[in-house]
Amino acid sequence: MGLSERLKSGNKVCVIGAGTMGSGIAAHLANIGFQVTLLDVSDDSVRTCFDRARAARPPHFYIKQTAETIRLGSIEKNLDWVSEADWVCEAIVEKLDIKQSLFEKLDAIIPADSLISTNTSGLELGLLLEGRSDSFKSRFVGTHFFNPPRYLKLLELIDTRFTDPTLLPIITEFLERRVAKRVVRAKDTPGFIANRFGMWSMYQAIHVAEKLQMTIESVDEITGPFLGRPKSGSFRLNDIVGLDIMEDIAGNQVRRCPKDLFIGTLATPRSIQYLVSIGHIGNKTGKGYYERVGKEFMVLDLQTDAYRPQFPIEFPTITDNAKKPIGERIRIALQAKDEVGEFLRLYLLPTLRYADYLKNEICYTVSDFDNVMKWGFGWELGPFEFIDAIGSELVLGTKKQFYVENEQLAVDESGPIYIPSQPEFRSLADYRIVDEQGSLRFRDLGDGVTGIELTTKMGVVTPQAVEDLHDFLDKGRSGPFVLANPGRAFSVGFDLKFFLDAIDQSNWAGIEYSLLRLQTLGKRLGESPVVAAIHGYALGGGLELAMNCQKIVAVAESNIGLPEAKVGLLPGGRGVTIMRMRTQQSPQMAKEAVVNLTEGFVASNAVEAKIHGYLAENDEICFNPDLLITQAKEAALRAMPRQEIEFKRVAPHMNGLIEEATTAKLKDGTLTAYDEFLSSQLRFIFTKSTSIEDTERLERERFIQLCQRPETRARIAHMLEYGKPIKN
Repeated sequence: MGLSERLKSGNKVCVIGAGTMGSGIAAHLANIGFQVTLLDVSDDSVRTCFDRARAARPPHFYIKQTAETIRLGSIEKNLDWVSEADWVCEAIVEKLDIKQSLFEKLDAIIPADSLISTNTSGLELGLLLEGRSDSFKSRFVGTHFFNPPRYLKLLELIDTRFTDPTLLPIITEFLERRVAKRVVRAKDTPGFIANRFGMWSMYQAIHVAEKLQMTIESVDEITGPFLGRPKSGSFRLNDIVGLDIMEDIAGNQVRRCPKDLFIGTLATPRSIQYLVSIGHIGNKTGKGYYERVGKEFMVLDLQTDAYRPQFPIEFPTITDNAKKPIGERIRIALQAKDEVGEFLRLYLLPTLRYADYLKNEICYTVSDFDNVMKWGFGWELGPFEFIDAIGSELVLGTKKQFYVENEQLAVDESGPIYIPSQPEFRSLADYRIVDEQGSLRFRDLGDGVTGIELTTKMGVVTPQAVEDLHDFLDKGRSGPFVLANPGRAFSVGFDLKFFLDAIDQSNWAGIEYSLLRLQTLGKRLGESPVVAAIHGYALGGGLELAMNCQKIVAVAESNIGLPEAKVGLLPGGRGVTIMRMRTQQSPQMAKEAVVNLTEGFVASNAVEAKIHGYLAENDEICFNPDLLITQAKEAALRAMPRQEIEFKRVAPHMNGLIEEATTAKLKDGTLTAYDEFLSSQLRFIFTKSTSIEDTERLERERFIQLCQRPETRARIAHMLEYGKPIKN
């Protein structure tokens, strides 16, 4: 068949090693549809390790049922199962002799055209291949996943001098398109890019904090969003990674990099020595630099080694400059004569200089280096982008630019080289704006596809946005279209302020008109070549717009649902109608739909959303979020109108099923009396409607009746003021 054909159509993966990484990789691959076999030393060890993976928090699986699809076995009894695999992914213990022994066995039984990879980050790949056949060597690569694989998109791909270079583009495309990762090719050096530089950066922050006798919460305030990094900052990140893991990685690099002039930074900081000695190694044990006590986080005092409440932190250098462009605010901070400036001068400048020192040894391009830190560590800018933003004279003491337009400085500084274009990974904001009308913005996505986005904050659906979309459709522009929004959300729902104002003015006619226009818009979207591209949050009225489109393409890690009940309402933009039509053939599914709508249930991922009917069977899930617009565009080019579902009356006993389920939840405290009333309105629509049009009419009618209830007004007002629901 050949490796290329296997990676295009093959679906069977054998993961060997069921430890933290192996089980996580197996779970990720099963989540996205691969047939996965997981092997470990013995039957007992594979079950023990996999049970731990099932119980992991945050969860490894989108839905619990996926775990049942993974075939478990032992290396001793079932190693021959690798003969069925299109890809054998080894993730066993980081010991050279054990890996070499396994590869010797695999060489004799693995298919001649399957991919072989190791997940090592602590061993030289070339040493693993001693004694292996030429065929084995040519198909062997390092695939360094990051933990947990479900959530972290970076994958470092490492080839050896034996790897067939013609296979690298094929393997890269497979890992990005089918395994849903962003791939960076790294050199076969100790720790590759992420661990070699990233761990040094983490250790440097600890050493500086100890030297300056700073508080942990102060350091995390400086090294969080102000520095263009995640909210976890430095010390929360240490706890997430695990202090024992940090020690292992750092120790391995110290042993393997004796010629690194700056490797001394990876000497274990005093605080890590202390915490590891008492077993406080981070999130795994519930204690590390932080300790959770109830809903509060206590913090380790670096001077007394005792946990204490956190001190309030306010640095004028941060608060006064936080909204400025990152390069400008960091330049200001580096000059500040306060704790922020002192820390950054001792931490940030050496860290960026270390990246410059390492670049030629560990990476092929500076953009690869930057991408590792952005995709693997969540940095807003990679180190070389950062140097350009701050100014190389300030950081390096010399004048040079790493990026100029579509070129980057070669890692050996011999001159500029081209930055490869990857148009398939363009985000919505990368596409050219061609028009703006009211609350809508239009982008040219190429191939005749137009992107439509709402310019409202978080994609909120307003009455004006509804009218603007009607006007757009009235003009009869030729499609296809992709309805998408930039930022953190597709849409957080309909404008609640509109409903609260209308309630206070008793403007029931205005509410009914807005609902009618929303419902009509939904039907028109269904008749037009529109695909909705969902990411982040797709809630309430925003999800209703998407559900009406000809297709949805949803990023797997999206929160999707119809939570109107949390504000005392029901979905009034055809949401109830669509859910009723999708579940009318099954009383059990219809009952679950009503219960979900009553509770305002929001699915935590797209797989779960499909199970609960928020996504239709033919809607697509995008497992690589960076491919969302490309996948949605491809779907739009082949979109067809959704198949009409014939209206059917539900089974007579469904009314009783719903009432019984609601009563049980009322008794156990899950629902309040007002929730039960909401459920009765939904139950009436599901069981008493006589046609699609009648269902839509009842949706509007019952929505307005709920608006007239004081409990609903209280829920809406509380949500608008506090951003969270109230149970009344």
